[in-house]
Amino acid sequence: MSDTVAGAGRGAGGRSPRLLLVLASVAVAFAAADTYVVVLALPDMMTGAGISVEQLQKAAPIISGFLLGYVAMLPLIGRIADLRGRTPVLVAALVLFALGSLVTAAAYDLPSMVAGRFLQGVGGGGLVPATLALVADLYPAERRGVPLGLVSAVQEIGSVLGPLLGAVVLAVADWRAIFLLNLAVGLVLAAAIRSVRGASVVGPGEPPPRRGLPDLLGVLLALVAMVAGGLVFLRPSQLLRDLTWGEMFVPYVGDGRWLTPVGLVAIGASLLFLVRCALARRPLVDLRAWWRSAREADLTGALLLAIALGGVILAFATADPKVQVFSDQGLWYLLGGALGAVAFVVHVRRADAPLVPAGALRRVPAWGAVLVSFFIGAALIAALIDIPLFARTTIHRDSQLMAALVLLRFLVALPVGAVVGGWLTRRVGAGVITAAGMGLAALGFALMTQWEVDSLEHLSSDLTLVVCGFGFGLALAPVNAAILASTDDDVHGVASAMVVVARMVGMLVGISALTALGLRRYYDHLEDNPLPSAREVCGDRTRCTAYSDLIAAAGIPQEHAVFAGAAVAAVLAGLIALVVFRGAATKAVSTAEVLRAGA
Repeated sequence: MSDTVAGAGRGAGGRSPRLLLVLASVAVAFAAADTYVVVLALPDMMTGAGISVEQLQKAAPIISGFLLGYVAMLPLIGRIADLRGRTPVLVAALVLFALGSLVTAAAYDLPSMVAGRFLQGVGGGGLVPATLALVADLYPAERRGVPLGLVSAVQEIGSVLGPLLGAVVLAVADWRAIFLLNLAVGLVLAAAIRSVRGASVVGPGEPPPRRGLPDLLGVLLALVAMVAGGLVFLRPSQLLRDLTWGEMFVPYVGDGRWLTPVGLVAIGASLLFLVRCALARRPLVDLRAWWRSAREADLTGALLLAIALGGVILAFATADPKVQVFSDQGLWYLLGGALGAVAFVVHVRRADAPLVPAGALRRVPAWGAVLVSFFIGAALIAALIDIPLFARTTIHRDSQLMAALVLLRFLVALPVGAVVGGWLTRRVGAGVITAAGMGLAALGFALMTQWEVDSLEHLSSDLTLVVCGFGFGLALAPVNAAILASTDDDVHGVASAMVVVARMVGMLVGISALTALGLRRYYDHLEDNPLPSAREVCGDRTRCTAYSDLIAAAGIPQEHAVFAGAAVAAVLAGLIALVVFRGAATKAVSTAEVLRAGA
């Protein structure tokens, strides 16, 4: 633990830093919940953006925009957290998340909605590495297991609460209320973390909190920009119909909203606000300091890595998994990503202070954690996507919500496993716990390969889902503990970010590869067992229960293939963890072990 952190903990009696960790964990959970809220709100969001429900593929940027912001910018944010400190990044991430929520709630077309989701992704993703690095700041390596498990648990609890929160909000209000709630919670948490920061400085390189009155001119410009921007988004009907005020919404050229008088006022005020922040002695937002931190963190390298990751994300996230592995433009996206990756590697070798410092991941457990995280993500996505899909095609054909709720058995067990895995990390090696967890996950998937059309109606399926979710939970804390124990204090942020990035990329690549495997099995099954026509089964009707049963039965081999592939990915993750985590000093050392080592 660094002197800065240790001194902060002593000066505050340990209370303020741990309160800060609690608030950061709550923020991570809420951001995770937002990821799953969109699943239920997506049809209504499509309508709000002028897209019909039948054009589902056109809504892909709403999802991929969030993923792009979440993953592509994560390494840069993690590195800034190493250089500038944890709490400034936490506050900035929450403000970005809140701003993205506001833009999404007020969105009137697809580009504005995607922009809002991108900002949400950047903010929500930035919370994770800063929070994990904060754990490393507050606890020595042998005591990080439980807090890392708790952070992982609250993040997964967010995934449980997300669909429920979305269902409750949508039952009583419009989809925009979800993002307005995000706005309120994000700002409250940002204010709370900022106030706790005043009691204790936590994290290497963190500047002291500023005192005194804010920049009043900056506040005025920000208010003008927000009010004018809000009018552009909302376009109140009372003002539109008014003979005088209505002229403020008439475009000078074309039909764009931002080319109206009120739109140009919003743009002008925003530009003046940025200039003020760049030049003022005590700006409302210290852009000079953030720009300096971004350059020190290697902004060029971050952009090159973002291109590489963005190519992978867009290639797989914009595809229709029912008919293709990656999108029609996927090869071009992958080519661009490959060029970005090559340029990034060349840049890292030549830069004096690269995004990922030389030797940051040199230890085997460090780069091994990134590899293990990739395979965990590849296996995890099969559970998140295909368990609800199995439920939808078998017992809940008329309710997407009920099919999604089947996954709750899995998601409830996951945070429980995360806490247990964190507790065990202090007593057992990270590799053993990770392997045990992924072994349980593989067992769960193996049992799923035996599911039939009515299996979800039996108690045994609930036990299978609990075992699988508990297994994944066991593996979360040891992986994070291994990389934090095997990297230096000044790179914990970027190291944690790389683990999260690897898991997300693994999920994207995994769902595409497993879906391709499942589709291959599906078509082979149909070739051997061709389906009769609907009229042969239903008579004069084009659809009936008997024919739906036949279609559901035909899809079972496809899901079995996906679950089998996920089991293989889980086994690989466990075996790799056994090998690469052997040198990770994550467990507490007993007195007897110390004496034996001395002898």
